[in-house]
Amino acid sequence: MSDDEGKSHFILTISCPDTVGIVAAVSQFLADNDAFITESSHFGDPATKRFFMRTVYLPGALCPPAGDITKAFSRIAERFQMIWGIHDSRRKERVMILVSKFDHCLNDLLYRYRTNELKIEIPAIVSNHQDLEHLAQWHDIPFHYLPVTPGTRDEQEAEILRLTEKLRIELVVLARYMQIISKRMCQKLRGRCINIHHSFLPGFKGAKPYHQAYERGVKLIGASAHYITPDLDEGPIIEQAVERVDHTYSPDDLIAVGRDIESLVLARAVRRHVERRVLINGSKCVVLR
Repeated sequence: MSDDEGKSHFILTISCPDTVGIVAAVSQFLADNDAFITESSHFGDPATKRFFMRTVYLPGALCPPAGDITKAFSRIAERFQMIWGIHDSRRKERVMILVSKFDHCLNDLLYRYRTNELKIEIPAIVSNHQDLEHLAQWHDIPFHYLPVTPGTRDEQEAEILRLTEKLRIELVVLARYMQIISKRMCQKLRGRCINIHHSFLPGFKGAKPYHQAYERGVKLIGASAHYITPDLDEGPIIEQAVERVDHTYSPDDLIAVGRDIESLVLARAVRRHVERRVLINGSKCVVLR
């Protein structure tokens, strides 16, 4: 075990107009405050003229407390018009999972949570059906059954939002939650609600997507994880994956492959979000590996 293991690293994330001197200013600030950079990546987008940066640092013996260093850095942030944050890497993000009847994504997330592969806390699982309550109980996670009809959607969504505030939820994950989210809820959860879509977007919309794919003789199927927006399945994409298939695959075969890809892509997206690797860049995402 190295001397650095177990110590609290901090993650500095930055989004700002692209200009000269940003990396130098950040690096010099951290050096001046006895902060050792252990990881850093950045990207300047020539199309949007914005700059994105993620830097992980280890405080040295002379590094000021987190509150003081945040206050001091604000002067640099103001100079470069930054949207920024400093995050303790040991602090686990509080995540609420929404699910309907399909259990594969929920099962996968809960396994990764239980084995600490996903370093998160899950204070609640919410569903519009009771089918998966046993999974929540097995993992000792509170389960909230919130049924919904076209006439009660506003009340049901209001209760979901009330839970996010009460439980101090930082990220909402739609693990095959088979309800269309209202514009109001999308706006409330902007940049902190991830959905998994059963296609390599853009793809087959509507009912039975894998049957549509089968009828069209597709050669690649996939999944996309993205932030929700009022435009259905058109939010900034965080992660995607595909699997090659051929004419021998039945609709059930495609569904089985699809379940695996959906689970993997959603888990990757959640992990990259909580590791502060995802920065929204207009209608798309920058994912700093």
